[in-house]
Amino acid sequence: MALPNATMRQLLEAGVHFGHQTHRWNPKMAPFIYGSRNNIHIIDLTQTVPLLHQALLAVSDVVAKGGRVLFVGTKRQASDTVADAAKSCAQYFVNHRWLGGTLTNWRTISNSIKRLKTLEELLQGEHHGLTKKELLQLTREKDKLERSLGGIKDMGALPDLMFVIDTNKEAIAIAEARKLHMPVVAVVDSNCDPEGISHPIPGNDDAGRAITLYCDLIARAAIDGLERAQGAVGMDLGAAEEPVGEPGLGGDGEGSERPAPQADRRPKQKPGRSDARGAGRGGPRTDSKRPARKPKAAPAEGQPVEAKEE
Repeated sequence: MALPNATMRQLLEAGVHFGHQTHRWNPKMAPFIYGSRNNIHIIDLTQTVPLLHQALLAVSDVVAKGGRVLFVGTKRQASDTVADAAKSCAQYFVNHRWLGGTLTNWRTISNSIKRLKTLEELLQGEHHGLTKKELLQLTREKDKLERSLGGIKDMGALPDLMFVIDTNKEAIAIAEARKLHMPVVAVVDSNCDPEGISHPIPGNDDAGRAITLYCDLIARAAIDGLERAQGAVGMDLGAAEEPVGEPGLGGDGEGSERPAPQADRRPKQKPGRSDARGAGRGGPRTDSKRPARKPKAAPAEGQPVEAKEE
């Protein structure tokens, strides 16, 4: 999959160019505002398109290097979309209330994640010795932790990049990322402050279609990074492998010849008494038969019979 690209037409159809009312604007967004219409600011999409492309490239590069991307969107219209997009590209998300210290106090958050996994294992197995009241309390505790930490319970460490919908609502998350010098990709509306954002995307952060478009593009960029990482690993493994052999000299394919049997290097035994003895003791038999002994002729009458020596 190639790096996704958004056209001006797609942005217009999604309503990305609509800002907030003119009296609610942030003067720091003036460079990204094209004008106003009916007391509504219009965002300059000619700047949004290249900035969006730079943000997608940054996400793809981070994932290609083995990094993690954290999707953050806790507002009602973005909650489900953010979770689905993060799951589709095997990344992580926070779609409910942001817990203070999620990034800057990661050790405490890790302990809460361990508690969540322990409760999941406990409630999945047989409930030996637990009353209904205890089960209800444990279930409520698990659900509360799942809402806040369910999207990052498998992250294992701090993310390498954060993607944010609505910088005003996620101000605490952005402040923690800035403190850790973590790059941030964020959608900035006409009432937002673009300072401190590594990759700002000027656009509407309230419309459902616009949020879906942003999340889909970021997810596809992450998938592109995953494919690039897998391709790099495949190239490294292919270079490390040695050629198996030339066709016709081995293997089971057509044209392969079996190697000639090696000559027996054991010294040959000379024929003699040992061969005859071996044949009599179960050794190899020969085709030649021993000649039968001729019976001795009976002595003639009048001749003395020789006595046998004992």
